[in-house]
Amino acid sequence: MTILTAIPIPAPSAPGPGARNGSGHRFDPDRRWAASLELEFQLRGSELQASTALTRVRHHGPLRVQRPFYPEGRRGCCHVYLLHPPGGLVSGDLLQIDVSVANGARALLTTPAAAKLYKADSHGVAWGQHTRLSVADGATLEYLPQETIAFDGSRGQQTTTIDVADGGRCLGWEILALGRPASALPFASGHLEQRFLLTRQGRPLWQERQLLDPQHRRFSGHWGQGGATVQATLWAVGLEDAGDAVTLLRQTLPATTRWAVTYRRGVLLLRYLGRERNEAWALCQQAWELLRPTLTGQPASIPRIWLT
Repeated sequence: MTILTAIPIPAPSAPGPGARNGSGHRFDPDRRWAASLELEFQLRGSELQASTALTRVRHHGPLRVQRPFYPEGRRGCCHVYLLHPPGGLVSGDLLQIDVSVANGARALLTTPAAAKLYKADSHGVAWGQHTRLSVADGATLEYLPQETIAFDGSRGQQTTTIDVADGGRCLGWEILALGRPASALPFASGHLEQRFLLTRQGRPLWQERQLLDPQHRRFSGHWGQGGATVQATLWAVGLEDAGDAVTLLRQTLPATTRWAVTYRRGVLLLRYLGRERNEAWALCQQAWELLRPTLTGQPASIPRIWLT
């Protein structure tokens, strides 16, 4: 029998003097509202009956998971939905997500809805979201959150750190929409920073830092963002025949100039730069459906939450 432990993480120590309300929250430029979530997946049971179990959950603040789902069978991939009830980040929010997948385990993580990055307050206090993914030898992790929408005036930093052991496999994506053009609310001010670091057995394979500032000439320049309001990055590491995977994507995905795929140093990267959130999502989902059989030996199993 698998025992799932949910252990609250102790709240961080109180900050220094400052304006507070009755609950102790600060409302000055030094405030921080932290939330964290730690997940660990392990393979449990005999060799013939082994299945992936969510064996450890530690949380603090408004970060949770629903119960694990097994739409591919009990011995298949374990699907888990990451829940952030507020639905978005405001000034002072600090989210930390740590996921570890042990040898032989297979996990798929997604979210029930798009995340929102709200306009900074009058102090310009930034938010932060930091995700760390660790994949052991023989393990597989698919990290497929729904898109993130940055409201005009949002300020913050988003980091994604992935360490994959030799023999481990990982596929994931990050889809970012800037502003709400359909509501005539463009991303006209604010400052976002994205950082990615992917290592293989501790060796850096892909490292990237991107600043998004609509006041900078790079944002509108054809040599930079080019005025695009939606961007996406999909990564895959652990493909046995990456050359065939790249060819498959190039021959099968819609023939537009808004995406490109490369393979270097063991990492496949698919990039999208355009203006349509639905187009970016459809592109990434189709690429995942094409790559998953190659990466895991199993056809894509659409998370139910995507269909609701």
